[in-house]
Amino acid sequence: MKKTAFFTCLLFAVLALVSCAQNKKTAAATQATPAPNVAIAPTPAPAPAPAMGTNPDANKTGGPVMTFDFDDLDYGTINQGDEPLRLFTFTNTGNAPLQITSAKGSCGCTVPTYPKEEIKPGEKSKIEVRYDTNRIGQFQKTVTLTTNEAEGANTHILKIHGLVNAKPADQTAPAAPQGGGH
Repeated sequence: MKKTAFFTCLLFAVLALVSCAQNKKTAAATQATPAPNVAIAPTPAPAPAPAMGTNPDANKTGGPVMTFDFDDLDYGTINQGDEPLRLFTFTNTGNAPLQITSAKGSCGCTVPTYPKEEIKPGEKSKIEVRYDTNRIGQFQKTVTLTTNEAEGANTHILKIHGLVNAKPADQTAPAAPQGGGH
């Protein structure tokens, strides 16, 4: 009798798990992209997610808060040797001075420069990032920042990505002399 009750409970547990998994698949399928040329009524866009470092409760508890305008930067498609400098801008939205203690690129080809002085509450500043645009191909790199914000909110990861094409061949070179004599 005990074995029958045990197996019955086990069967119900397995059925419940399978049912949950099936519901997730059905929900995902209903959110699929509609067929082309089908008119869809516009829906209001959801509020944008706060950028990394945004902590709405930080001003209540005190301390600095680093809030970026954006934390993912697309270099786009560029040519080998193009300008490597890009900027990430941020604001100290907290109520105490912000200090960046370190900034490290994910490899030697990504070099960040950050302000060494404190950023006062309400003040804007920037992080400069240089990617080695002499490296041909697609890239995805990160810059990790460490600050004096509250523990758990004191690390920020900035992302860069893009594609570096080989520099086009110089087409202004003079044509090679064509044999012959006088």
